[in-house]
Amino acid sequence: MSYPLHFRPAARVEYVRAIAWYEDQKPGLGARFESSVEAVLQIISKQPDRYAFADKEVRQAPVHRFPYSVYYRLESGRVEVIAVFHQSRDPVEWQARS
Repeated sequence: MSYPLHFRPAARVEYVRAIAWYEDQKPGLGARFESSVEAVLQIISKQPDRYAFADKEVRQAPVHRFPYSVYYRLESGRVEVIAVFHQSRDPVEWQARS
């Protein structure tokens, strides 16, 4: 069974901005970042309990080859993506969204 993904608006914005930032650094890097995030999202959709809890009911899924994590929770039969967050940023930002 796969759970549908729902992005919070702030998570969608930071995801799109991160893709653009990587693409500005080197052509094609944004697409590689997007592909890595999408791979993690597919795993989350199919196995939402695979990753450890980061805070209360929010889980953290690291993005392969990039210093980002996807923060999410299972809610009402869907996966709610709270943040696509650079690991060096202050976690208080995404925690305020949960």
